[in-house]
Amino acid sequence: MLYLMIACQALLAGVFVIALAGKVRGRAALDEFVASIVALGMFSRARSVVAAYAVLGAEAVVILALVLPYTLLFGFVAATALLIVLTAGISAALRRGRLTPCRCFGASVTPLGRTHVVRNLVLVAVGCIGFAAGAAAGGAGSAAHPAGVALALAAAAVGALIVVRLDDLIGLFATSVSPR
Repeated sequence: MLYLMIACQALLAGVFVIALAGKVRGRAALDEFVASIVALGMFSRARSVVAAYAVLGAEAVVILALVLPYTLLFGFVAATALLIVLTAGISAALRRGRLTPCRCFGASVTPLGRTHVVRNLVLVAVGCIGFAAGAAAGGAGSAAHPAGVALALAAAAVGALIVVRLDDLIGLFATSVSPR
């Protein structure tokens, strides 16, 4: 359970670090993220701006909670709750027919879609599994073996890369080849 917890922790922390960094890497990226929340049309412009900054703050809290050992279980809960809220927002936008680009990780022209809902639901599952594994491993008191930690971190890195580049991967495999 310890290594499963570490993998879930690293995966979620990595995804949220990349997401936050992509949105705040410059003034233009931040403005595009805020504009994408406004374009969802779920709130008034002023409330949408507040919601955008609330997402950034929540992502920062999740990252801190996931990297600090004494707040790890809270980090899993916070990450899961944030992902549920984001998934609900994407689902509501889809029901309204909004084709706003996904700014989840910064610049992207891919409109929000069911893929993003599924991606977030998978991450919700990762958060739940991480919480359960963390709760189970919490009282074990066993030290982690470096090889196990390295394997868990490698698996998390691959998972985070797939999550972050999911739009590109889908675009790569969705490209049709014209017959000769």
